[in-house]
This record gives sequence, C-alpha cells and structure tokens, in this order.
Amino acid sequence: MLINCKGNLIDLTQPKVMGIINITPDSFYSESRSTSDKEILKSAEKMLAEGATFLDLGAYSSRPGADDIPVEEELKRMIPAIELILKEYPDAILSIDTFRAEVAEKSITSGASIINDISAGKLDEKMLSIIAQYQVPYIMMHMKGTPQTMKDLNEYDDLVADVLFYFSERIKAARDLGINDIIIDPGFGFAKDISQNFELLSKLKLFRNLDLPLLAGVSRKSMIWKKLEISANEALNGTTVLNTTALLKGANILRVHDVKEAIECIKLTNELTN
Repeated sequence: MLINCKGNLIDLTQPKVMGIINITPDSFYSESRSTSDKEILKSAEKMLAEGATFLDLGAYSSRPGADDIPVEEELKRMIPAIELILKEYPDAILSIDTFRAEVAEKSITSGASIINDISAGKLDEKMLSIIAQYQVPYIMMHMKGTPQTMKDLNEYDDLVADVLFYFSERIKAARDLGINDIIIDPGFGFAKDISQNFELLSKLKLFRNLDLPLLAGVSRKSMIWKKLEISANEALNGTTVLNTTALLKGANILRVHDVKEAIECIKLTNELTN
C-alpha cells in the first residue's frame, strides 16, 4: 500500500501519523493554531521530531459553522507557510487541507506533496482535474453540504452504506481522470452527530473493502469532549482511546494534534497485531 509523494514512496501498511498545523485564527482547538512564522516553524519542528510522516496545513477553518473566507485570504495564509516550512525542512511531506482547486494547484507548485479535500472534489469541480494533472496523493473525505451547512445534514438511510456509496462514486470519478493515489477519510464530525461518529468508528473495518489507505481524524473532536463533558483542551486521553480503536480497525494514517501520543498508539498496537 504505497503512495508517491514527490518521488518518495511511503508504505502505509505500517501506520503513519499526520500532524495538524492550522494557519487560522479560529480552529476549534486553540492549541493547534499557528499564525506567526515562529509558531508555524515551532509546530513543524516539534511534530517532525516526534515522528510525524506528514504535516497537514490548513488555512481555512472547516469546523461546523466556521466563517467562509475568500480564496485570496486562504492563499495569503497558505503559500508563505509552505515556503517557510520547506525552506527550513526541505524533506518535509506537506499535505494541504483545502477544497479549492486554485489553492491546491498553487500549493503543489510551491512544494506541497498531498491534497486533503474535505469535499472529495464536490465543492470545486476543477479539483479532480488538478490532482490528475499533478498526480499527487489525494485524500478524499466524506461530507455533505459545506462547513457552514453540514451540521443540519446528518440524515441517512443507512449511515455506513450511504458513506460507502459516496466513496464508490467519488473514487470512480477520480479513477476516470487517471488519479493514482487515493486515501479515504470517513469524515468524523462532518455531517454526522455524536452517535453517528461512534457508529462509523465501530464499523471502520468495512471501509477496508474499498482497498485503499484509510485515514482517521478524530483528534480532540466534539465526539470526544461532548460525550465526556469536558473541553477540547482536555480531550487528549479520549483521543488516544479512539486512535487506538481506529488502528485496530485498520486505519493507515492518524491525523492528529498530538504526534508523540499517536506514535505511541502505533507502537503499542503493533505489538498486538504483529
């Protein structure tokens, strides 16, 4: 299960960690926000030192009800951050969290290796063609609506079956354009309520039937802190529990705010599965 990141072949049969760096002032977890050059480099240095294989940069907050921002503002935040990190850490594998084709293309030409699209190409019809043109790995996530509307769009006939059908359609659209490296993200917290998120996690193994790498992004999300009646700042222990569950159910990538703890999850679960 290999993906090609700018000539680097990454084997995802051994789970990897993707560290989250939010270049936004309003992401749901305040400790993940890095808005100055010093904060961005500090976050990158820490995550790479702790063992992150990928760094996921986001310049558009996709939390439920987040403000929409113009593409120009997203680019103004994103491109300097990419250049800053790669100047200091030229071998870093950067994933770009965007649903906009223009941001994706300019990020790739600035040195990014992966595009992480919350909409699987549904919010920008040009996205899939850009991915096909540059042949970078593409993370496609399940979501309905937009970050502004998704909270009210969590009705399903059969949650898992509906999400699997969504992916079958999006994978076909990507394959028809010749996209090679596809990673699946079920979209915890996106157009799903708390009980639906746990149902999705409990049935995560079913997504292995797609025969593609699987990304789990549950880090410090409200499915943890609302259930435990705590805050996102207090949700590391709960995150560790759910990351461990995701690994045991077949996740290949953990997308997290806390890299060290996620690496420890992988090391320990490896002892159970080897």
